[in-house]
Amino acid sequence: MSFEKIKNKLGFGIMRLKVVDDKVDYDEFNKMIDMYMDAGFNYYDTAHGYIDGKSEVALRECLVARYDREDYVFANKLSGWFFQKEDDIAPLFEKQLEICGLDYFDFYLFHCMNHDNYPKFKECNAFNIIRDFKKQGKIKHIGMSFHDTPEYLDMILTENPWIEFVQLQINYLDYDDPAIQSKKCYDVAIKHGKKIIVMEPVKGGYLANIPEKAAKIFEEVTEGSHASYALRYAASLPGVYMVLSGMGTTEMMEDNINTFTNFKPFGEKEFEAAHKAREVIREVRQVPCTKCNYCADVCPVKIPISNIFSAYNSVLSAKKTKLQAKEDLAENATLAAECLKCGECEKVCPQHINIKETLEKTVRIFKLNE
Repeated sequence: MSFEKIKNKLGFGIMRLKVVDDKVDYDEFNKMIDMYMDAGFNYYDTAHGYIDGKSEVALRECLVARYDREDYVFANKLSGWFFQKEDDIAPLFEKQLEICGLDYFDFYLFHCMNHDNYPKFKECNAFNIIRDFKKQGKIKHIGMSFHDTPEYLDMILTENPWIEFVQLQINYLDYDDPAIQSKKCYDVAIKHGKKIIVMEPVKGGYLANIPEKAAKIFEEVTEGSHASYALRYAASLPGVYMVLSGMGTTEMMEDNINTFTNFKPFGEKEFEAAHKAREVIREVRQVPCTKCNYCADVCPVKIPISNIFSAYNSVLSAKKTKLQAKEDLAENATLAAECLKCGECEKVCPQHINIKETLEKTVRIFKLNE
């Protein structure tokens, strides 16, 4: 079975690969895959919309075409924004298999379960359709990624005890955050006896470059890169089966491989340091965007929301001036001022960001409507 095929706790999230001229850099991706496989790792996680649909194709060309099927574990997802009715689901699933060049998925997840998506999945009979694909041997294990309250997670797992694993956003910054509620969701998954896969352990790269004051807190009790602190924190929690990292360069890959090859779990002092660092990081109240781009996938005018928030954060953290940040946004054809305020983006945002209001702030800061 596919659970037994997993060789290490470090999973490769394929949503932030290096893109050049609107194309995935296959040379870089091939190098990353080879480094990852040679080091004894083998779990790949994607979804139909990652990198504007380029993720699945890149995996077919750089992984599936170059390695034997038994050498890797492949996870994909059913995303609610790619189907509207029951009859759309089976063709979408078969299309994903075809694009990826596979006969089956080791892991298949109901993507981004929350109070908006779960009723739609039920209404469209998605759960039964996907379970039928498992019976046909086209899926080995079924799970879900989840972004909502612990009470809602408890309800879903109670109604669907056959779900084998849960993918949760867990990192030391969100552990007690009232919007994410990582700790409480983690506790619910443990209560139901589910294997836990961690997503966003570095919060979309946010925890890979923490303030100097926060870094010093860690340095007093441990060593490593900023990203390694976040990855080790998540991987040290009992019940965590896998930690996904959305690596985009060979440098990131090398650092993460080193973290897990020579893995040192957090002890009491390290956990205490993480909790102290969390409060320091929160002093700079940046937009908690992880650049998943789910918002852009559903935006009717294709506003590059994550790019705008990244530029906004660079101003808040005093890393760039307003002029420098605005210059970063110059290449984007559509900007915050074109927001229709339809709210579709907020329905799919895993971080529960008030996107409409925040975009209005960026318009005022950057004067993007001029």
